[in-house]
Amino acid sequence: MRFRARHLAKALMILAAVAVLGLAVMVLWNLLMPALFAGSPAINFPHALELLVLCRLLFGGFRGRGGWRVRRHWEKWCTMTPEEREQFLNARSARF
Repeated sequence: MRFRARHLAKALMILAAVAVLGLAVMVLWNLLMPALFAGSPAINFPHALELLVLCRLLFGGFRGRGGWRVRRHWEKWCTMTPEEREQFLNARSARF
């Protein structure tokens, strides 16, 4: 029973976060775009959610903090010895 309640609470928090972010995108768009670009139309909530998803796909992915590649490379760097780091940096600087 606790397992379901925890997942239900997590799902509700995610939905609330998506709703707040969508509302923020809609408000910012409707405040800025018509003022900056004269012919720009105002958008509604579903269009704001679509814009949010599109921006996440194009610029950020869905993982946050740079995606899985950054974390994987950082973990690899942390496990290197100082000699391996020096060798890696020398090889990288020779390449560029």
